[in-house]
Amino acid sequence: MRFFVTAVTLCLITALGSNTAFAQKDDNWTLQRCVQYAVENNISIQQNVLNERLARLSLQQSQLSQIPSASASGSYGRSWGRSIDPTTNQFVNGDYDFIGVGGNANLLMFGWFQTRNTIAKNKFSALAAKADLDQLKDDVSLNVATGFLRALQAQEQINVNQKQVELSEAQLDQTRKFADAGRVPELNVAQLESQLATDSSNLISAIADYNASILDLKALLNLDFAVPFSITPPDISVADQIHLTEMDPEQIYAVASDHFGSIKSSQYKVNAAEKGLAASKGALYPSISSSLQLQSNWASTYKELGGITITGEQPTGSYVYDGTTRNPVLQPTYIANYNNVGLGQQLSNNFRQILSFNLNVPIFNAWQSRYAVRQAQVNVVSKQLDQYQAKLTLKQNVYKAYNDARNSVSKYYAAKHAADAAERAYDFAQKRYDLGLTNTIEYLTTQNNQYRADASLLSAKYDLIFRLKVIDYYLGKELKL
Repeated sequence: MRFFVTAVTLCLITALGSNTAFAQKDDNWTLQRCVQYAVENNISIQQNVLNERLARLSLQQSQLSQIPSASASGSYGRSWGRSIDPTTNQFVNGDYDFIGVGGNANLLMFGWFQTRNTIAKNKFSALAAKADLDQLKDDVSLNVATGFLRALQAQEQINVNQKQVELSEAQLDQTRKFADAGRVPELNVAQLESQLATDSSNLISAIADYNASILDLKALLNLDFAVPFSITPPDISVADQIHLTEMDPEQIYAVASDHFGSIKSSQYKVNAAEKGLAASKGALYPSISSSLQLQSNWASTYKELGGITITGEQPTGSYVYDGTTRNPVLQPTYIANYNNVGLGQQLSNNFRQILSFNLNVPIFNAWQSRYAVRQAQVNVVSKQLDQYQAKLTLKQNVYKAYNDARNSVSKYYAAKHAADAAERAYDFAQKRYDLGLTNTIEYLTTQNNQYRADASLLSAKYDLIFRLKVIDYYLGKELKL
């Protein structure tokens, strides 16, 4: 038993020494660095960055919809058989090539501000997406702070357990000497060996908790598990931060309402829903638009007269009587020369423009527009309820955080008082045990009471720090230690 306890203790001390040496070589991470890294690399934040970007693209697209829409078209084909020449509108027999070009532009001149309301809606939606992103960054920062404090607490718990192991080991060595000298029975040695084994087990559990907290923190940071990671406990003065709880919860809520992303987002979503309703109502009324069309064509059959060559004359079968003689009427014979008309000239000759003004009066479209208005009205009410719920949830969380912070202050001072009393009791017990005035069971009971008091104080300390960081979170302050 003695060999087993000694071996376990040496292994633990060696492991802790290696861990400390390894940590000294690693790059230390502060809370501020952890928060910054998480904001830059957290997957949920990256996804919301994409959502915010899509909202801004929707806004830009709706803004560009105010300018006229324009399009151009062109076609080429070949025709066989009897058809209508597109350039002369005459029937032709045979095959020919043809080309058609055109352009079209449309402009909504008045549509009851549908476009402007849609732009305003998308603008508020983009602002809501930005507020949601800011809120997520704050939430991730608070989660990282929680994980960081848990790792700090686990690290300090290792120190407490290691100190307990060292005390038990030193007491065991002293008791062995007393047993060898016949001052105490061997039972005392066995009892201290059992205590050392228990303390060693507690130290192993503390190390396991620390490793688990580091893995959880790396997961929050989206950091590779193989990356060296160590944290250095900062010099935290709890007393300097307790004054935060002196604020009235209504004051904390008022400050949080001004900067909290969820509150801003809910308000922007209400505004966007109202603008969406206005845009839907605009679809119920007539709209005025204008359009401009440009068209031209070319055909391989179209030719122009280049000249006429007189080749002779021939009788027409008619006569002119001059009173004495009947003279035949002659007509000249000729050959007409036709020239091909080029593409550019045909397109210029056939170019036409059409400008029109259009009035669109919605009469019946299966009630789609009216149901769209009703859906938009329901959406406005839904977003207003979401806004009320967001404010109510924030107020409830603020009051709960404020109450938890005040309770943590009381628990911390109570735990500190208990730890001080347990330390004094242990000092007395140590002196009495060294003088042989108390037995081992009473001594170990006092020692375990001090251990539990130290652990409770450590837990109360970090619980208080966390509650104060939550207050900072609602006040919009930077989360740092």
